[in-house]
This record gives sequence, C-alpha cells and structure tokens, in this order.
Amino acid sequence: MLTLDKIYHASFVLKEVLRRTDLIAAPQIVPGTHIYLKPENLQLTGSFKVRGAYYKISQLSDEEKAKGVIACSAGNHAQGVALGATKNGIKSLICLPAGAPISKVEATKKYGAEVCLVDGVYDDAYQKALQLKEEKGYTFVHPFDDENVIAGQGTIGIELLDQLPDVEAVIVPVGGGGLISGVAYAIKSLRPNVKIYGVQASGAPSMAVSLSHKHIERLPNVKTIADGIAVKEPGTHTFDICSHYVDDIVTVSDDEISTAILSLIEQQKLVAEGAGAVSVAAAMFGKLPIEGKKTVCLVSGGNIDVTILSRVINRGLLKSGRSYVLTVELMDRPGQLVGVTSIIARMGANVISVHHDRAGKATDINACYLQVVIETRNQEHIEKIKEELNRSGYHVID
Repeated sequence: MLTLDKIYHASFVLKEVLRRTDLIAAPQIVPGTHIYLKPENLQLTGSFKVRGAYYKISQLSDEEKAKGVIACSAGNHAQGVALGATKNGIKSLICLPAGAPISKVEATKKYGAEVCLVDGVYDDAYQKALQLKEEKGYTFVHPFDDENVIAGQGTIGIELLDQLPDVEAVIVPVGGGGLISGVAYAIKSLRPNVKIYGVQASGAPSMAVSLSHKHIERLPNVKTIADGIAVKEPGTHTFDICSHYVDDIVTVSDDEISTAILSLIEQQKLVAEGAGAVSVAAAMFGKLPIEGKKTVCLVSGGNIDVTILSRVINRGLLKSGRSYVLTVELMDRPGQLVGVTSIIARMGANVISVHHDRAGKATDINACYLQVVIETRNQEHIEKIKEELNRSGYHVID
C-alpha cells in the first residue's frame, strides 16, 4: 500500500540521484496572485518521471532486475526508466507510440534503452508492452498505476512543503494520474487544508470524466498537443487516490496550453512541453479559485519537440492577441493597400505579411480581399485597429 513512510523512503533513495528543483516566484503569470512554479522541466531527463521510475527500479528484487525491465510511454516515462535501468545495470525495453516526438525517442535511446515503436497512442503501446512482458519475462514498470512509482512522484509533495510551508494550493498536470496521486497523498497527509487541483487537456479528459461519473471510464480517443498526458483511461490506484485526495480537476484547450508555453518562455525563460504547461494554463485562464492564495503550478516536463515549438508559439501568439490575421474587403483601385497599412502603422502594429485576393467571392465585382498578418500588443489593441479601419471607411471581416 501507498504510505507516507514509503514516500519519505523514496525521497531518501532519490536524494543522490535527482536534481532538487527550486521554486520560482512568478506573480506576473497571473497579476494579483501569488504564483510559484515548481520547474520539473529542469529535472534530469527533462521531467518528473525519473522520480517514480528510478524508485520503482531501485525496489526490484535481484531476480526481477536480472530479467530486465519493460515500459510503455509517450516519452518522458521512457527516459526515466531508461536512465534508472542503466544506472542500475539493468536491460530496458521501451514501447513508445509511433507518433511520439523524435526528440523523445532519440533521448530514450541515448539513456541506454532499446526502443519498440508501436502504431497508435499510449494505450496501444501499453498493450504491446504487456504482450512482450508475457513473452519475454520482463519486469513491467507502469508509468503511473504502481504504488512505488506513485511514491516516487510523491516526493515532489514533500519538497513543496519544505520549500513553501504556507502553500495554500497546488496545481498539477494529470494524464494517468500518477503525479497528482503522489503529490496529493503526500501533501494531504501532512497538510489536509492545502487544495490540490488537477488539470487535463480538453482533448484527453479521462480522469476528469471518470471522477465526475464516480467510476473509471475509457475514452474512445484522445487528441491534444499535450502528448505527455494523452491517456484514454486512468489507473485503478490513481483513480482511487484522486477520488479521496484531489479537490477538483479542470480542463484547458490546446490554444490555452500554447499561450501558457509562450508565457513561460517569455516571462520565465522556461521551455515547457504541452503536458508541463497545463497547470500554468489553468491559472492564467481563471479555471480555478486561487485568488489571493499562495499557489504552486507544477511544470512537469520540458521535452517539447523543437519541430513543433514554432507552431505552438504561433498558436499562443494568436490566442493572447499578440498576432492577428486581419481580413479587409476593399474596392480594387489604387491606394487602398497604402491606406490600410498606414492605419495599421499609425496604430502601432507591425505588418508581417500581406495577401491580396482578387478572385475571392466578394460581394462586389470590383471588390477584393486583403489579408494582413499583424503583430499586436493584446486583444484590446486588435479591437482598436479594427474600429479605426471601420471608422475610416474600410470593411473589416472577422
């Protein structure tokens, strides 16, 4: 059974292995609040997952270690298991979804693991890992539904109470539930009044749906940029622990996640992956009652594929009003483009690109469409530009 003693034992075992991630005060994330970040994206392997994986492997018997270990993962647990196994001189085989970011696949190999790519998502990789476990006799290291893994993740809760004794709320990313189970159990056992909130992607709300319906449910599919928490079904242990110790679980959209990633880069100089940024997204977009409370957002990982980072940043710019695609219907005559761009410049925006379309389905045979991508300050700035264009006789199309 999961106990507080086991979590303290995990802290002792991990002391010589892990990097202690310090809290970062980040009040500008949500003006008027007391936000702190727990940057597990700066942890060894780039995520919190090494905590649970290493502790689980450290507790295996000699017989289990001799057989080697197998795991399944969207990427971060894979790296944790690979590192833990290599440091303990154990063979490791990791099943990953074929669509996992290349950076995570290559990092897993560099930590010493053999990789098996499986078509589908995390749950398909999970079934393949179970199949190989039975065929080859490997010891299976579950990414979240294992009490030793949960105990390892729970060491974050112990650290948080040491670092911020008067913490009032903790916001935790949720996929299968291993992280929030460990953190919630540790903190609630020591400080029952601290609120523990979970956050899932709106495209993968398996734990939120299951807790709402009071029984474990399996989603037919999941779709989110937060691949690290794209889990169809929570675990048995994690569901039970969350039912007892978690105060609420909310969801955030991919656009909100992208905005949080952008804010962390700009304001905190931290690179977070989608799963790691959901806690910050929930705070930024007012999903939880944290006004006036000392709140910790757990940034669980930073292993974002650089090939999609630019797309995520662009989504964040659009969502936060820092970028806007302006469409204006014009009469096709000389001077129209100059008139529009002059207003944009006068209003303090910057033109990134211009597309002039004469072949569109305009309302007038002599009309055309002008599409301008502009850099702006915020949503209010965008509205003022649109108002000025309309006031000057141009027809802005939303």
